[in-house]
Amino acid sequence: MELQIQIDPHTLKRAEERGATESEIKEILRTGENIPAKKNRLGRTKVYSFNRERNGKFYEQKRVEVYYVEDAGKIITVTVYVFYGKWEGKPCK
Repeated sequence: MELQIQIDPHTLKRAEERGATESEIKEILRTGENIPAKKNRLGRTKVYSFNRERNGKFYEQKRVEVYYVEDAGKIITVTVYVFYGKWEGKPCK
């Protein structure tokens, strides 16, 4: 059984400001790689092709990290970070 995903409105707003979309967040939660997290949270990440400019600089890839908690059969997002650079298709650890 797949857990229901609840994206906190503040998380989504910050994610969009940082360059991530709601569909990417959901995809990462379903298929991303697990990463370490603090404060009893869980984390997942995925690297995407980007191949465009952001803030005046060209980047080949973006890495999106989603941090969340599981509560009462739901995944509830806490925050999303987006990094720009090149990771050869693999998450940076």
